[in-house]
Amino acid sequence: MKFDAVILAGGYGKRMWPITLNIAKPLLPVCGKPVIEYIMEKLNELECVEHVIVSTNLKFEHDFKEWSRAHMETRIEVSVEESSSEEEKLGAVKALSRLSQQLERDVLVVAGDNLFTGSLRPMVKRYSGKPIIALYDVGDAELAKLYGVVQIDDEVRIVDFVEKPERPASTLVSTGIYIFPKQVFEMIGEYLSGGGGRDRLGDFIQWLYKKTPVYGYILDGEWWDIGDIESYERAIKTLSRRLADGYKDRHVP
Repeated sequence: MKFDAVILAGGYGKRMWPITLNIAKPLLPVCGKPVIEYIMEKLNELECVEHVIVSTNLKFEHDFKEWSRAHMETRIEVSVEESSSEEEKLGAVKALSRLSQQLERDVLVVAGDNLFTGSLRPMVKRYSGKPIIALYDVGDAELAKLYGVVQIDDEVRIVDFVEKPERPASTLVSTGIYIFPKQVFEMIGEYLSGGGGRDRLGDFIQWLYKKTPVYGYILDGEWWDIGDIESYERAIKTLSRRLADGYKDRHVP
């Protein structure tokens, strides 16, 4: 099975201003290379991914095209939404909906502010044509409050999903990595026309799992959401230490 891949990079990183006033979060450097290169390394491990779309905005269009050309990433297409400020942005859900006509296959979606060390191969192997989302156990209820908190059954099917709960029922959270069958894009249209929020994909998943079976895959290795300056600095510190120690990715081949 072949997949298209989408890296969502249309945000303006408002929570990280002033660091991200003039640089998109996926282009922030971590240990000598931008976050998006770590994502591409994981996508490059997957022979099933032939086409990668980076979805961005007018403000950062040039930067992403320069990055793509500099690394001779000929299979990457930079798709640009018509926004140049936080107030105008489409949001992640609407951005995916906009891309629906460009996508010919089932789609691997990665939020561009993800940094993770595990392989995506086992997640792809587990995919059976039903939506699947990558999960990570943050191990701390206070930290889980910042994310979409998930409960799963014995078949790793999502049985509960609550975006940023006050009292998390678990410490298992959604990471912003998904595999969607192409027909899910029709459901995105239904979700938006019904008044669903256009920004957070977690809100869409919270709606989706009640409509159709959605499964989880628990990521191996480590994961960071580069959502604020503290998490960005924590990722740099931890990854620097791992690299200094000769850290190897732990993953199932």
